[in-house]
Amino acid sequence: MSKSIIWVGIFVAAFAGLLLLQHFTSDEYSGGGEAGYGGMGGGASENTTQAGGGEELSGAQLFANFGCVNCHGAEMQGTKMGPSLAGVAKYYNREKLIAYLRNPEANMSGDRFDQYKKDFPGGLMPSYGNRDPKDLGKIADFILSSK
Repeated sequence: MSKSIIWVGIFVAAFAGLLLLQHFTSDEYSGGGEAGYGGMGGGASENTTQAGGGEELSGAQLFANFGCVNCHGAEMQGTKMGPSLAGVAKYYNREKLIAYLRNPEANMSGDRFDQYKKDFPGGLMPSYGNRDPKDLGKIADFILSSK
């Protein structure tokens, strides 16, 4: 065997080993998730669309599972970390709210957000662009349906 064939074999074996290592240490197996903002909004490794018994989660359950209650409160009344979500329907329709949840930084302009930045300095709305759009739709419907 030539030296080049030996080196190619070593390279292929190392690549396969690293691929297996990555597979078994991914979030699915380690139970980790993204860090998110202060641990909020991080991705739990379990499927957030379904509860343990396989039934679909509601918008309220997803709102809690995604960590929204940590900043916006269990009743969406707002906290020291995030604003109240009451009356959001006058600013957003379903599609705009989903777009905001997917990429808040790209959708934070206008007087409302200037005031938000003053009221919550250093506060960041985490991006949920990596989440299932159906889940984001359920959360948007939940937020928009509350008064």
